[in-house]
Amino acid sequence: MKTEDQYLKFVRWNEEDSLYVGYCPDLFPWGGVCHGESEETTYHQLCVLVRAEVEQLRQDGKELPAPGTRPMREAVVA
Repeated sequence: MKTEDQYLKFVRWNEEDSLYVGYCPDLFPWGGVCHGESEETTYHQLCVLVRAEVEQLRQDGKELPAPGTRPMREAVVA
């Protein structure tokens, strides 16, 4: 598993702006970090930003934050 895959990433529709907004609370706790007109595009942008942040923190010799944010409920395999 890649390091960036440990972090919760999600996209939500923002009614006010009529756009999808991407979030990764463990790396970007201040809120949404990207937006787009489709879920797919926004999620792709979010993944690129998370990967870049992980790489930058490593290059700077900084410790990565512990992945602590989890969905409210666990997925159940049918």
